[in-house]
Parts: sequence; C-alpha cells; structure tokens
Amino acid sequence: MSLKVRLIIMNFLQFAVWGAYLTSMSRYLGPAGLGSHIGIFYSVQGIVSIFMPAVMGIVADRWVSAQKLLGTSHLLAALFMASAGLYGLYGGTEVSFSILFTLYTLSVAFYMPTLALSNSVAYTILEKGGMDTVKAFPPIRVFGTVGFICTMWLVDILKYQTSPMQFVVSALLGFTLGIYAFTLPDCPASADAGSKTLFQALGLDAFKLFKIRKMALFFIFSMLLGVALQITNGFANPFIASFEANPEYADTFGVRHSNILISLSQISEALCILLIPFFLRRYGIKNVMLIAMSAWVLRFGFFGLGNTGAGVWLLLFSMLVYGVAFDFFNVSGSLFVDKETPHTIRASAQGLFMLMTNGIGATAGTLWAQWVVNRFCSWTDVATGSSAKSLLLGDWQNVWFIFAGYALVVTLLFALLFRYRHEPEK
Repeated sequence: MSLKVRLIIMNFLQFAVWGAYLTSMSRYLGPAGLGSHIGIFYSVQGIVSIFMPAVMGIVADRWVSAQKLLGTSHLLAALFMASAGLYGLYGGTEVSFSILFTLYTLSVAFYMPTLALSNSVAYTILEKGGMDTVKAFPPIRVFGTVGFICTMWLVDILKYQTSPMQFVVSALLGFTLGIYAFTLPDCPASADAGSKTLFQALGLDAFKLFKIRKMALFFIFSMLLGVALQITNGFANPFIASFEANPEYADTFGVRHSNILISLSQISEALCILLIPFFLRRYGIKNVMLIAMSAWVLRFGFFGLGNTGAGVWLLLFSMLVYGVAFDFFNVSGSLFVDKETPHTIRASAQGLFMLMTNGIGATAGTLWAQWVVNRFCSWTDVATGSSAKSLLLGDWQNVWFIFAGYALVVTLLFALLFRYRHEPEK
C-alpha cells in the first residue's frame, strides 16, 4: 500500500471520529436537559487545546515517535468517549451534567492534540518519501473532510442526532484509528534532543517565534479568527432545527435533515482544499487569509438572512463559503507554519498554532457565542405534530449579524497590520 493511501486512511478516520458528534451534539444536549451548557461543552475543545496540543507536540519532538503518540491518544480518547455515550444511554433524559461533562472532557483532552499530531505525522512521512508537502498534503487532507461528512450523514440517517449513540459511533472509529496509527511508518523524535538546553527540551522553542513580527501577528490573528471556528459547529444545528416551530417550515428538508444540510459545508471544504496550493503560490498567505476572513463574514451573514423555506438558497450559500472560510485559514495556516519554522520545532510550532486557534480563540469564541445566544434565544418546548420538542427559539438574525460584524472587524485589522512579502518561488 502506498504512503499516500495510508495517509488518506489516517486522515479519513481522524476526522470521521470528530464528525460523528461535532455538529449534532448540541441537538442531543438540548432534549437531555443540558441545552444551557452547549457553549461549555464546545468550549472544552478550546480549553484543552490551550495546553494539550503544545504538550503533545513537545513530546513528539523530543521523546516519543509521533505515530505512536497519535495511536495512544486516540485509544484513550475513544475509551472516554465510549464511556460518555454509554452513560448517556443509561441516564436517558436525567443525565448528570458533571458526569457526562467529565467523561466528554477527558475524551476531548486526548483527541484535540491529534489534530496537530496527524499533520506532523503526515508531513514527516511525505518528506521522508521525497514528496513536496504543499502539493501532496491537500489532496490527502481532503479525505479527512470526506470522513467527517460520512459520519455526519450516518448519524443523521440513523437518527442519532438527538441520541448519545453519536458518541458511541465516534468511539468505535477512534479505537480503529488508534490501532491503525501504530502500523504507520516511524516518525521518530529528534535525534539531537539530548544536546538541547532545558528550555529547548521542554519544547518552548516555538514561543520564540513571537519575536518575529510577521509570526507574532500571524499567531495573534489566528487566535482572533479562531473565535469563529466553533460557533456554527455548536449553534448551526439548533438554529436550523428552530424552524420546525414555524408550520411553514416544519416539514422542509433542512429541518428534517439538518445534519445533511450542514454537511454541505464539509463538502465545500473538501473541494476548497484542492485550491490551496494554487492560491498559496499565486497570492501568498496574507491574501489567502483575507479571503478566509471575508468568507467568515459571509458565512454568518447568510445564516442571518436565510431560512429553510424560500430563503434556503442563502443557507446553501453559507454552506458553500464555509469551505473557503475554514480551509483557507486552517489548512493554509498549518502549511505556512510548517514552511516558516525550523524542522526541529515543527511539532511544537503546529501545537502552538492549534493553541492559538482551537485553544484560546475557540474557547473565547464559544463562551462568547453562548452568551450572545442566551441573550437573544431560549430553549422552549414546542408542540410539533403529535409530540413536543425542545427547540432553541429567539432572534437568531441578530445573533448571526453580531458574529458577522466581529469577523468583518478582524478582516479589516488584518489587512492593515499584517505585512508579508509573497515570494512565489519559496
């Protein structure tokens, strides 16, 4: 089996694990009586990303083969996720927030570092195979998005969106990837680790990048844009489901299959990944990031204007621009960090990028988003057909316009402050 195929399988499973619950977990938490805690559940991904990816990156750089660390992390994450799913099934509508939250948090604490670790593993294996990462990685990474989409559809079709079974599905995939990771080519720790100073041995070299103006600004704006990353993952599904309270929209496809509708975002993401090599070489990281930031403005703005009826085309546009918003920021940013940092601190630098985006940025973003949503919306029991459902109802338009305004301000500031001379040949 070729190296590319092996990395495709790794990326497919890496994001399939996440796709099983990331966009639908909020639909389960509401009926389970934990709707007011959605923001906290999603912010945990950011909180653990503040330190866990950096720590794991340090370990991978200094002491343990990256592929072994990747496998171990997935096995532990799957164990705790399976426990959360089984507890949810046992507890029904009377689950304890503290127990479910603890199990979920432990799982996420081991999963989030694997996002950076899998990138490091892929880059190392590709380089050892004599391939150009900028050309070879995006077509491989696109299968991660395919995996994410597949489990989103699976959870939707099996009607697990409002069930803890979505956690069980994620755990089964996590166990599979954990075992598979140990079969990947060796990605050894740096051979010269023993000659490093204590500062270097702890992997703190990556923080020296803040002494470089362009890197400092890049990481700061990555954090500011990271605020937007988890907002739609946490609240797009409850938003679309809220249209069920309106008889005009109650039987629309979007309401009945919100996860499938949202998955169009990931389909767009899969296609946009393939554009990254061209845009990076042609326009450079600054323009690519500006395109991503502008796409986030449109992402939120279209949500504010759309509905699942006659305005569904606006929701579709929102899904389509998501690919540009996410990929041109996340994947391009990862490649930029890989090219602009020394080989000896690569994993640590990737961990730092994750810390700023999925860590500090996403944490602040989800907690802020929860505050905004609580300000304008509330969970309400609504009679739908022959049953009653708990839906998150309120002034969703203002919610999305607030998020769009924030993204616009970040875009303008980045355009003014970040200076980078693009060298196509580099």
